[in-house]
Amino acid sequence: MELKTILEAVLFNSQKPLSPKELREVLAQTAELSEEPLAKGFKKVKDEDLVALLEELAKEFEAAARTFRLVCVAGAWQFVSQPEFAPWIKTLVGEKNRPGRLSQPALETLAIIAYRQPLTRAEIEQIRGVAVDGVMQTLLERGIVEQTGRAEVVGRPALYGTTPTFLEYFGLRGLDDLPAADELRKIPIKKPESLLTVEPGLATTPPEQLSMPEIAARETTPPESVATESRTTSPSEPSDTPPRA
Repeated sequence: MELKTILEAVLFNSQKPLSPKELREVLAQTAELSEEPLAKGFKKVKDEDLVALLEELAKEFEAAARTFRLVCVAGAWQFVSQPEFAPWIKTLVGEKNRPGRLSQPALETLAIIAYRQPLTRAEIEQIRGVAVDGVMQTLLERGIVEQTGRAEVVGRPALYGTTPTFLEYFGLRGLDDLPAADELRKIPIKKPESLLTVEPGLATTPPEQLSMPEIAARETTPPESVATESRTTSPSEPSDTPPRA
């Protein structure tokens, strides 16, 4: 019995897509629970070895021209029926309620995020040329887009990127499977100024510690120097030297 056939059996009976990590967990748990020497031999399998076997298995099913195939969507593997058999399968099991289609503005905004992520809402609007508040709300509610962090610029605006749901929605294995869109990638974006820092690589300086150059210079001037300057420049202060006759 080969590991490839074991993976085929596990995926064939799974009720959901399985990632290489989840498949490794199945193999490891089986090795712990089973007394079979063969099972224990698959206790530790590398991800790259699993993926290579799954790729090989997918090619075998494709070459066999069966009614189903093995696919990878959003990093997880599953068996799916060939699209041409959909009418009969729908009659048998019914049709799941799929989310409504995205509007054209939503698709345009989603494309910008997918190809240029991570980026801020202001940067998205620079590329589209219109406000995207309503569209962004729709994408966030549908779980296709999510906040991935905050930009290290003034105001710390939120950064946005796509989610695994985005890959599932479009049937993509990963972002590398996106169609080429060089023109979209090349559209320039004007970046806001970066946050001021004490020194490169150090934490951001709190606003209360920032000061104008003149103030900073005065703060670094020794007290005795300030006193001397004050005495030599004040016209109203009486002189210690007695008047000459």
